[in-house]
Amino acid sequence: MQIIQDISSTKSLCRSLKQEGTLGFVPTMGYLHEGHLSLVKQSVKENPNTIVSIFVNPSQFGQDEDLDTYPRDLERDVALLKECGVEYVFNPNAQTIYPSGFDTWVVPEKLASVLCGKSRPGHFRGVATVVLKLLNITNPDHMYMGIKDYQQLRILKQMASDLHLDCDIVACPIVREADGLAMSSRNSYLNPDERKRALSLYHGLLKARELYEQGERDCGQIIETIKSIIQESGGRIDYIECVDPLTLQSISEAKDDTRMMLAVYFGKTRLIDNMALKA
Repeated sequence: MQIIQDISSTKSLCRSLKQEGTLGFVPTMGYLHEGHLSLVKQSVKENPNTIVSIFVNPSQFGQDEDLDTYPRDLERDVALLKECGVEYVFNPNAQTIYPSGFDTWVVPEKLASVLCGKSRPGHFRGVATVVLKLLNITNPDHMYMGIKDYQQLRILKQMASDLHLDCDIVACPIVREADGLAMSSRNSYLNPDERKRALSLYHGLLKARELYEQGERDCGQIIETIKSIIQESGGRIDYIECVDPLTLQSISEAKDDTRMMLAVYFGKTRLIDNMALKA
């Protein structure tokens, strides 16, 4: 296992790896769970070489968010990646990615103005900027990302198209716990009671899909039903919306490709989830 922290060595390594065939890349903030590892395993399966980045990106955290307390365990992460067959980890520090005088940002527009972009201003500027930097450093053929962060995925796909990036962004399925809760590093913040109540996200999404399959097309009615399920569990709703999967704009009439998007607080922990209405 090679853990590289500087940019020039990482660029040199990736140039060498690409001579052996396609290079897969999985960007992470560490504290890996099975959701992350599913991306890694797919990359290892589809490419001769895979590089994984572990970097808790300060620019995507708001002033009162959990940057300082975000879970970190590099030794554990490296061991998990080694088990998956990964040999290369890029683990820079903040000064390496954002040196003194850094002043250039990628600012997504419409796709970042809704959903999480409303409640986390500047978040997607930080995400888009760091991912573009990581792509320029590693120059992979394929980058693997999960559908759980659907808005992020959509924004980065748009960025890749708009800026003519050569990298193909591969969307991978949501990985859930046995009881349905979407895997997230922030699940570790939940106490046992909050963990139990957080299942209302998954139950609400399943109910939305059930209503759609029964013929309900009024997004307002679907949203109200989910809202009741989540509020009964004590969740504090940030948003519940039916959106167009490409524009992320709210819609009033549900269709086969409509995506249900949720962000809900349980205690101080904010969780997101989503699901297509048609199975």
